[in-house]
Amino acid sequence: MELGIALGIAVVLAVFVVYPLLSGEKEGRESLPVDVTPSLDLKRRRMVVYENLQDLEFEFQARKIARADYETLRESYRTEAARLMLASKDLEQGNAEDVLIEREVAARRARRKDQIAEAYVCPACNFQNPVPVKFCGECGAPIAKPRMK
Repeated sequence: MELGIALGIAVVLAVFVVYPLLSGEKEGRESLPVDVTPSLDLKRRRMVVYENLQDLEFEFQARKIARADYETLRESYRTEAARLMLASKDLEQGNAEDVLIEREVAARRARRKDQIAEAYVCPACNFQNPVPVKFCGECGAPIAKPRMK
């Protein structure tokens, strides 16, 4: 009886451990980590190219690679590094449409900030209520709803 229970537990544990190893990747279930952004990806790829350049230089100095191969690989890595640097620069600058959108968002935020600041001042006692309220927090007088601009 005890042997049967122990054997059952062992089988369940074995299935529990082996199942994730045998199950394949499900489509659409894999996701990127939160910190993976295009700029971080470009930075990571640049760092890999720089490390490859350092390794190539070390192997050439140690005479493990021929000069012709060294020069070909070095030029290839340098071209890749330059391409990644340009991509990073383009990503940082953004395109004209992004600049226009950011400018419009900033203008709308500024208008909203001005509206909120003047909207919740009590007309009776001039108390500046910090949050949207129906009644003044100081004197209790009703405050009219702000009109959207």
